[in-house]
Amino acid sequence: MNIFRFAMQMEKDGENFYRELAKKSINTGIRQILTLLAEEEVRHFQVLSQMEHGSPELPDTTVLNDVKNVFAQMQTDGNTLDLQTDQVDLYRQAQDLEKKSQDFYTEKAQEVETPAQKRLLEKIAAEEERHYFLLDNIIELVSRPETWLENAEWRHLDKY
Repeated sequence: MNIFRFAMQMEKDGENFYRELAKKSINTGIRQILTLLAEEEVRHFQVLSQMEHGSPELPDTTVLNDVKNVFAQMQTDGNTLDLQTDQVDLYRQAQDLEKKSQDFYTEKAQEVETPAQKRLLEKIAAEEERHYFLLDNIIELVSRPETWLENAEWRHLDKY
């Protein structure tokens, strides 16, 4: 099996999952974040598609900065977080998918033919780790909405 085609299908599935999850979210900010994650999966798909035929570059992601801006805007707007706690299970499923993707890319980075492909797969694995971390913060936000946005230091989004 071609690892690039398998990885592209994983990314396509991830995009679809995030878009469906975004549709179910009643909070505009969370919906924006889930859409950003879907777009990240599209970006990974495109890079993997190009990788199958060469060694493309994966530009640095801005997703964590974009998410910080969304959360800051939510705080400024005084958005109430009227979130459904049953969505936590869906966020955990997404988190599990990110962890599996990270593990997959880390493992496959050892199997590819060129150093450029290896670097690219390792970079995608690192991005999947950031997505996992972001979802962890969403789970925390849903679980503790009254205190999470009040944290002006945003220390829970600084891990790189």
